[in-house]
Amino acid sequence: MVPARRLYIPIMSFSRTQTVLALLLVGSILATPAALARQMYRYINAEGNKVVGYQVPPEFVANGYEILSETGALVAVVPRQLNEGEREDMDEQARRERDAAEEKERLRKWDESLLLRYSTLDDIEAARERALRDLRIRVSILKGKLRSLKQQVENYQAMAADQERLGNTVDVEHLKAIDDLQSEIASTERAVRDRQEEIASVDADYDRDVDRFSQLLDIVELRKAMASGG
Repeated sequence: MVPARRLYIPIMSFSRTQTVLALLLVGSILATPAALARQMYRYINAEGNKVVGYQVPPEFVANGYEILSETGALVAVVPRQLNEGEREDMDEQARRERDAAEEKERLRKWDESLLLRYSTLDDIEAARERALRDLRIRVSILKGKLRSLKQQVENYQAMAADQERLGNTVDVEHLKAIDDLQSEIASTERAVRDRQEEIASVDADYDRDVDRFSQLLDIVELRKAMASGG
């Protein structure tokens, strides 16, 4: 490399415009390839040979290339562009890895929760019974309400039938009361079905807790032994 020459420019004797031009001249000299290190590139040409140059021809950019310092040292590697099939494969692999990581974290949190809440399988069964008992009580209350509503509808219908047998017109308010009761019956029946489905879901959840906790019994026994100083 040719050493940069020192420039002595009597700036003080220049006008403001001349001073600016002189500074621009100095800057342009310092920015020349002789003053700045130029990076180089190594790529594969159409014949499959490695070529080093100061730029990569556009038609070879997609194949990837290496960035070199002025001394030829490797600075960075730009990988080749993937085709559509390769990108889809990478996306699928990334999705599988993400799903696996999420499942691992879910199991970790589940195990941690089970070990904090229960010491034995009997603890889980006791918790199951408490949860199901509360839900069954709600269902029983709803069914009692349902019986009462249906009885009221039967009473109103019997009264309406008596009026018709006597040749009287059934009161509009009377008919509206029956319709309102029928709507409430339908709503209560849906509530009963919802609670019954909830009972089945809760019961299944506790079944899964029992199965998972059974796999953790070795950890439970180890904790007990450590707590007792064994």
